[in-house]
Amino acid sequence: MNTGSLALPALEVRNVTKTYPGGTQALRGVSMRVEPGVVHGLVGANGAGKSTLIKIIAGAERPTDGSLLWRGSPVDWKRPADAGAAGVAVVHQQSPVAPGLNVLENVYLGQGSPIVWRPRDRSREFADLCGRIGFSIDPYASVAGLSIGDRQMVSVLRALARGASLILLDEPTASISPAERTGVLGAAQRLAGSGDVAVLFVSHFLDEVMQICTTVSVLRDGTLVDELTEDSMSVERMVAGIVGRRLQAVEESTASRAVGAPVLQVRELATAAMAAPVSLEVRRGEIVGIAGLLGSGRTTLLKAIFGAERRVRGSVLVDDKSIAASPGAAVKGGVAFVPEDRMSQGLIGSWEIWRNIAMADLEHLSRRFGVLDVREQRARAQRACDELGIVAPSIDTAVRDLSGGNAQKVVFAKWIYKTHHVLLLDEPTAGVDVGGKADLLELIRGLAARGTGVVVVLSEFEELLSVADRVLVLRHGRLTGEFRPAEVTVGQLTAAVGGLA
Repeated sequence: MNTGSLALPALEVRNVTKTYPGGTQALRGVSMRVEPGVVHGLVGANGAGKSTLIKIIAGAERPTDGSLLWRGSPVDWKRPADAGAAGVAVVHQQSPVAPGLNVLENVYLGQGSPIVWRPRDRSREFADLCGRIGFSIDPYASVAGLSIGDRQMVSVLRALARGASLILLDEPTASISPAERTGVLGAAQRLAGSGDVAVLFVSHFLDEVMQICTTVSVLRDGTLVDELTEDSMSVERMVAGIVGRRLQAVEESTASRAVGAPVLQVRELATAAMAAPVSLEVRRGEIVGIAGLLGSGRTTLLKAIFGAERRVRGSVLVDDKSIAASPGAAVKGGVAFVPEDRMSQGLIGSWEIWRNIAMADLEHLSRRFGVLDVREQRARAQRACDELGIVAPSIDTAVRDLSGGNAQKVVFAKWIYKTHHVLLLDEPTAGVDVGGKADLLELIRGLAARGTGVVVVLSEFEELLSVADRVLVLRHGRLTGEFRPAEVTVGQLTAAVGGLA
């Protein structure tokens, strides 16, 4: 660990408690120290209090009790600008940028008008900032065309340009490619290695936490339950702290399910984006996994089955009845689709939990003449919260205020109380912590046990093998293999999707 010349912690959290007006206690006397020159990990299940703690550190929320010390002195930040002026910066999973500006203008946004300072005046300084994190990019490139990973790196550069000495990386690798992930992790290590910057790294990828963190704080139910150092760090101990039980997400289910007659038949399905027509069959109660790399056509295949792709050829049959190539026809025919991007495609962020759950089944949640039955809608939402374990102050909470796992459960709740025969799931555990993944995988098994045919795309092959009855390999838009989970290892499946087997 490199602490430079600073003896005091960059940040100290002392007995911080946060209770919301509805009575929800998000934090219960949390204390921790973030030292300069280290990458400090923060892990915990959805609803453990990570987001609330980050908001308090960043000045977006104020604690109900307890205090923050910044470089040894008490602080009372009333707004994010106060924390930012002190040297705190937050880089979120979806980093906010100004898409109409170029990279250089985004990095120095708010530090004088570009009309006043000439770009070449900043070029050497910009190059030095890029060197600090080992990142290279055209300073005049339009930010609108950048990938999520590059936008995050631009946000890190902006934080450094403003003199940040504590950078909070909030789930930075959840939605980026493996190459970009390597870049972000390397940047975090280089920043901490300089000795004058502290990094608070929030991630549900425990292998990443193990790789780059010197210290890890584990939250569960708003309480700090463990703090690991290099000498005591292990995935098993982190998981035990996070969920208080064995990780079920990577264990093969022993529950027996009756598999019935074919419920979904896909025949010679093709689109302009698919290299070859695809045919497959799913039986009642069966979970069929799709394994493939980014760009293999996994999402395209699910969207084509759902009728959400253009110029779809071939046929889709549900219970031997042909379904027209449109989302409306698919839903009417008993097909449900949970997309990967839940906030833009599966939910309306500003709507409450109860309205989001109701919107897929308004036909059965209305009285005569189309009058909405609000009481029944709210009752269904409360039932979903109770049965699925959705953690929220109330069903009136806007879904944009929920953690990733709880938001995903709301998406599931839209469909599981509506009659459907086929469920298409695109990365249902993306951006969800360890405990939330276990809950969602168990939910998928339960839906199949009711007789639903499930097609699921999962990038984490341990999860895919733990939940699927069969796994189909998709490579460059073609189905190239089929495996039974009991007959294949993660390594063999990885080789197959990569064309090595």
